[in-house]
Amino acid sequence: MKRLISLPFLLLFLTALPSIQAQQQNITLQEIWSGAFRTQGLDALHSMNNGKEYAVLNYDRQNKASTVDVFDYKSGEKVRTLLNTNDLKGIDYVISYEFSKDESKILFTTQLQQIYRRSSRGTFYVYDVASKQFSLVSTNKIQEPTFSDDGSKVAYGFENNLFIKNLNTGETKQITSDGKKNSIINGLTDWVYEEEFAFVRAFEWSKNGDKLAYIKFDETDVPQFNMDLYGDQLYPTADTFKYPKAGEANSKVSLHLYDLGTEKTSEVDLSKYNNYYIPRLLWTQDNNFLSVQLANRHQNVIDLVFVNASDNTSKLILAEKDDAYVDVTDNLTFLNDNSFFWTSEKDGWNHIYQYDKDGKLLNQVTKGPWEVTAYYGFDQNTGRVYYQSTENGSINRDVYSILPSGKNKARLTQQTGTNAADFSADYSYFINTFSNASTPYVYTLHDAKTGKLLREIKNNNDLKNRLASYKISPKEFSTIKINGEDLNMYMIKPLDFDETKQYPLFLYQYSGPGSQNVANSWMGTNDYWHEMLANDLDIIVVCVDGRGTGFKGRDFKKMTQKELGKYEVEDQIAVAKKLSDLPYIDASRTGIWGWSYGGFMSSNALFQAPDTFEMAIAVAPVTSWRFYDSIYTERYMQTPQENASGYDENSPISHVDGLKGKYLLVHGSADDNVHVQNSMRLIEALVQANKQFDWRIYPDKNHGIYGGNTRLHLYTLMTDFIKKNL
Repeated sequence: MKRLISLPFLLLFLTALPSIQAQQQNITLQEIWSGAFRTQGLDALHSMNNGKEYAVLNYDRQNKASTVDVFDYKSGEKVRTLLNTNDLKGIDYVISYEFSKDESKILFTTQLQQIYRRSSRGTFYVYDVASKQFSLVSTNKIQEPTFSDDGSKVAYGFENNLFIKNLNTGETKQITSDGKKNSIINGLTDWVYEEEFAFVRAFEWSKNGDKLAYIKFDETDVPQFNMDLYGDQLYPTADTFKYPKAGEANSKVSLHLYDLGTEKTSEVDLSKYNNYYIPRLLWTQDNNFLSVQLANRHQNVIDLVFVNASDNTSKLILAEKDDAYVDVTDNLTFLNDNSFFWTSEKDGWNHIYQYDKDGKLLNQVTKGPWEVTAYYGFDQNTGRVYYQSTENGSINRDVYSILPSGKNKARLTQQTGTNAADFSADYSYFINTFSNASTPYVYTLHDAKTGKLLREIKNNNDLKNRLASYKISPKEFSTIKINGEDLNMYMIKPLDFDETKQYPLFLYQYSGPGSQNVANSWMGTNDYWHEMLANDLDIIVVCVDGRGTGFKGRDFKKMTQKELGKYEVEDQIAVAKKLSDLPYIDASRTGIWGWSYGGFMSSNALFQAPDTFEMAIAVAPVTSWRFYDSIYTERYMQTPQENASGYDENSPISHVDGLKGKYLLVHGSADDNVHVQNSMRLIEALVQANKQFDWRIYPDKNHGIYGGNTRLHLYTLMTDFIKKNL
């Protein structure tokens, strides 16, 4: 049945539209970088062992105290406060916390000093919940303190050595002594492992707490990188650290077992396996068996090895192989009988597999032309596996459960967008975090068996309502046929878009292997900026995930192997050309921008397609993969010695002669990740080619280029450059 609207009402509504829009204000850079659009969340969520309660870290502004509060899942009522800094003399603020396994103790930190992306050193305390007493773990600034399973000891790293503190006696033992900066590291990862294998703590307690397994890194032969830090002193200081670039020597790694009873350390012989890298350690459910993941230098083989800690013997359990590379994950999960779950792309899509304790395949748990994007765990009581996947489209995420047999699958989330679950310890509940492109984060409680909504915990409706007074255009999701592939795309048009007008086109992308920018999730800071550009500068912003990006199958992701920057650049050029044929796009005003890998891409696009792009911005770009680290680069490119053409033919430095348009190059001078050397080498090539361009160096800023007023300054610079040149 048609709904009838009176003509006078319709005319009144249409007349009101301009006034409604007039009342809306533009987003400003000051608001974006002052945190005006920051979302609310659940900080440091921890499910209690009983499965009925969860703990979160809160800050009581009125009483100026940090608290660890426990809430009832079902009712949402606060049950008790386990820790309150007002009760702790000299402690004002808690940054993070973790429980001992039996939840009788809390390890918390009050001060953290960032080292690199994931590593930090800080001041840590142990709090006894029953006695309400707390004690300092060490007077030193330490790294990665971790409880033994029984909560009686804490192991930690300090100055490249490992220490164990007995919490019952207060005694601390130093268990390694050869640690030395830029030489030997015990139990903590080197720079490249931290960045590319995404972990810092390279030691693990056995189940009974009688042994500590750890990796030793010998950095002696790794080339040294020097980075000047200017500060406000008269003479700059040098930050010197070991950084293996592609094709150069890496740390020699070895596996060691420390026996707390005998106080002796033994080295485990791994020479018969692919042991160039040791990207993961995990004790099995059997106290005597340690699982070790080992990889060759090309990273196209991962050996899963079980080490018998009672006699240091070892056995190959599983060998995962791929013609390109094998992803390292944290999905390995052991059941009580030491059978285990493992994720693999071997059927062309990332799925869950179950193996017995000897490595025999029991079953492929999930199957289909979609990706498992997170493995949440296994409920020993109901026998169900919980996971997140792209079954509802590659830009969306939903939560599912399934039996190990692959039968009786249940979709547990219903709203289209991005759903992510945090399960209670007994898998009776899960807290779902939902967002989509028009809905900021909503936290809800669900029954884990059925997915039934039980209650809403927290939302960001205040932010959503506040944003209604701003000019925000909806992201228009679609796909675009490019080079034989249907690529995911979103477009942001000005709110007052007029198809009879012509608008500049501004592409944004990252494009790195396995990445995703086109996602049905809530806005990040770049999204707010893009909204500002669309509605303040009358620009159409487009993002397309080209070949080599993620969540569309193994072959789509790995087709760029040995040719980083070839197919991805071809795709962005083709996108710009195709969209320029639209009647409302001004083909003479096309720009592109990106950060890091995206800066590598935007530089290449401008240099290689001077008749397609009129301008580009590159922030912290890789300009040659020869300058980047070994683990990341060789995973996709092999070494420069093996693949010189792949490195050089796709480098922006090799294409500077093509520059015709306007180019802005930005870098932080203290970027420990993508060194400013990348931009300096590109600058010299541009100078020698007599190409004019704009550039900006931010002193002492790392890869994120932030701190103080820096982000506001950077985005003001980029906005002004776009105004002038697009």
